[in-house]
Order: sequence, then C-alpha cells, then structure tokens
Amino acid sequence: MVGAGRVVVGLLVLGLGAAVGTAGTVETAGAATPDAFAASAPTASAPRASAPQAAALKADASGASVPGASAPDASAPKARARDPFGTWTGTWEAAPSGTVPAHPGASFRNVVHVSVGGGAARVRLTNRLGTAPLRLDAVTVALRESGADAVPGSMRAVTFAGVTAVTIPAGEDLVSDPVPLAVPDGADLLVTVHTPGDSGPATYHRAAGQTNYRAPQGNRAADEDGAAYTATTTSWYYVTGVDVLDAQAAGSVVALGDSLTDGNGSTLDANHRWPDRLAERLATLPSYRRLGVLNAGISGNRLLRDDVGPSGLSRLDADALSRSGVRVLIVLEGINDIKGTPNATDSGAFEDAYRTLVARAHAHGIRVIGATLTPYGGAGAFTAAREAVRQKVNTFIRGGGPFDGIVDFDAAVRDPAQPQRILPGYDSGDHLHFNDAGMRALAEAVDLTALD
Repeated sequence: MVGAGRVVVGLLVLGLGAAVGTAGTVETAGAATPDAFAASAPTASAPRASAPQAAALKADASGASVPGASAPDASAPKARARDPFGTWTGTWEAAPSGTVPAHPGASFRNVVHVSVGGGAARVRLTNRLGTAPLRLDAVTVALRESGADAVPGSMRAVTFAGVTAVTIPAGEDLVSDPVPLAVPDGADLLVTVHTPGDSGPATYHRAAGQTNYRAPQGNRAADEDGAAYTATTTSWYYVTGVDVLDAQAAGSVVALGDSLTDGNGSTLDANHRWPDRLAERLATLPSYRRLGVLNAGISGNRLLRDDVGPSGLSRLDADALSRSGVRVLIVLEGINDIKGTPNATDSGAFEDAYRTLVARAHAHGIRVIGATLTPYGGAGAFTAAREAVRQKVNTFIRGGGPFDGIVDFDAAVRDPAQPQRILPGYDSGDHLHFNDAGMRALAEAVDLTALD
C-alpha cells in the first residue's frame, strides 16, 4: 500500500510535440496549448491514441512538494496552482478508501457534486491502491441533467497531454488536461471512465452516499443518454478529484476525517454531509472569502494506523496538502482509533499525531482547524474507559495545542442531559453517526471567519 500516494499531472507542453516523463503514459503525440484550448472545445470524439509515450510530470496538482523534493519554507505563503491557463481551485474530492475487483469492459459514470464553479475543469483519476497499471481508453466529463443522463451538448472528452487513452501506474493519481466546460457553482458533473480490460483491483471510494452508474459492457463514455447504464452503485470508481479554473473563490478548504465527514447517516443523493452544508454557507460569502470544499472523509478511517484506507497521517499529502488551492484543513479524526480494535488508549499518541499533522500542513502554508471528537454513547463499542480517552483528547484540542483554531463539534451535537451521547434529534439511529439535522449542526458550528 502506498502511504501518501504519488500524484502526476498531465503535461501541457508549449511549443513541443511530445512530452516525456517517468510516470503515467499516454498513447499518441501532441499536447494542448493555450491557443488550442481557447479556440476549441474537444468533444467525446477527440482523437484516439496511436503510439505510446510517457506524458506526465512527477508533481502534485498544486505545485506543492512531492516525494524526493525539498520541503517549502514554512514561513512562506502557499502559492496558488498556476499554469498557462490561469488558477486552479479544488471543488470536489473523494479520498480512495480501498479496492474491489475490476469490471473489465465496463463504463463507470460517477456523479460528483461540485462546491464552486469555474470556466473549465480538470479531473484527478486514481490507481493509488491498485496493483497493476490501469488502462483507460476513454474518459469524459459532462454536466448532469438527471440520473445518468448528461445535459445535451455538454459532453467533453478528457485528455492527457492531448490524447484520450492513458495508463496510470499502480500507486499513482493522474491529473487531466483542462477540459473546456463551464461549470456552474453547485453543479452535478458526470465523470465517466471506460476500462477496456482487466487492470487488476479497482481503486474506489466505497461510501459515496451517492447513486452512481455502470454500463456493464462497451465504451459508453460518450453517451449523453444514460440508457446503457443499467447497473447502479453507491461507490465512486477511479475518480478522486475535480478542479475548476479561475473560480470566484479564494482557494479551498479540506475536511479530513472518517465516516462522520464522509456523510454516513445523511440522506442518499441529497448532498447533506456536513462539508456540503459548509459549502452552502460559504456560497453566501463574497468571492474573496469564499472557498471550495473538499471532502477527504473515509468511512472507517483512523488517524493513527491504517485500517479502512491509509491512516489520516499517511494519506495527508495525497488527500489534503497536494490538492489545488488549499488554504485551510479541518481535522475531525480519531474516534475509530478510540473505539476500534485494537483501540488506542494513550491520549498522548493523539497529541503527537495532531502536532505532526499540523507541522506538515504549516510547511505547505496551510492552516489547521482542530475539531473535537463527537459523542458515541449508546453505540456498541462505547465503554467508560474509551470515553475517558475521548475526553482527554478533546481537552487537548480545546486547549488549542498546535492548531490555528478549533471547532467544538462535541459541544454542538451532544445531549446536555447525557453529554456522552448525541442529541436524539441529531442521531441517525446508531448513536454514532448524524442525520441531516446533525450534519447541519456540525456545519453551522464552523466559524467562517476562522477560514479566512
């Protein structure tokens, strides 16, 4: 398993006919230029690949450091991601949580709900947890009309160094070329990939809280009509992020966490996770204060050790620090360490982990908001000893510690009469996760001025 994961970016070469790198491969020559991008909008019938070439840089999507690079000056402000086209902002994320058997020959149509819009888009695809090179011979992006149907005329082919077929090495993510598609604020996009053969285990995000679609056989990536997508899934396959160009926003905020951030307990297909609700609040702010919201929650994830997906510490770079335009990180993670098997009993281990996380974020010019761990009294894993650990951890967080600010989620959702439990009106029913009202309460507990 790759801890932080490696990220490579589709290389846009000005004045060169081919690009050579050391990671992802595309399958023809030619690269996009700013003039070509401005003059034409590639459709799903863009040229196919004809000859293998390496076409990616070992770099993250934001210009931040990558494995083997020197660490940036912690005192310097983090630069926004720039390229010849403009400034990129992260608008949507799904952190890879594991793998499942591939569906050779299938087309996966992922529904993603963006936070902020922009004049163009690019997508981040993943083979981070795979064991073999992942070959994709078609990737498309479109505005969603309903179900698996695209808004007519919005379908675009996604390219990598100017071509449509790409191979992503095991352990890596790949960022596409710019896609000339105007994306409205709060839009649903369809990100579709076709896997022509068996590339080994598929990297996915299991608990999407969103109905997604699969056409069992055939390259249906360019279909505007969703009729071929006869199978459904509530997971996201192969896609881990979307950026937009020149958004009316000052950057982005990442929510790093577990199932409470991932949205377990909230209504399917409603975008009622607390990061979604936070995005709604931020949407009311002027553009110089507004932020895109990236949800890096993984259901079952832990802060201190790998379990469901890499630990919060080991995936920090790939899922937070390397994302485009990140200014602030909100951390709500640790309850699975306390209640899981084996369970963490030393509150000092959490303190050390939070200090490490904050130091690494500060090295990238990113501020960190610490969130108190929420109650779970009444859940099957609850014990008095584990509750004592949660209280010690929360005392440390409330004290400020290494954080640039705090949000007291515990105080926002606990039952005053039984503070080890969630208020009944916020409880999804399992005494751990939140219903839609509870998710809204978490989002409203965030002081928006702390994100400036």
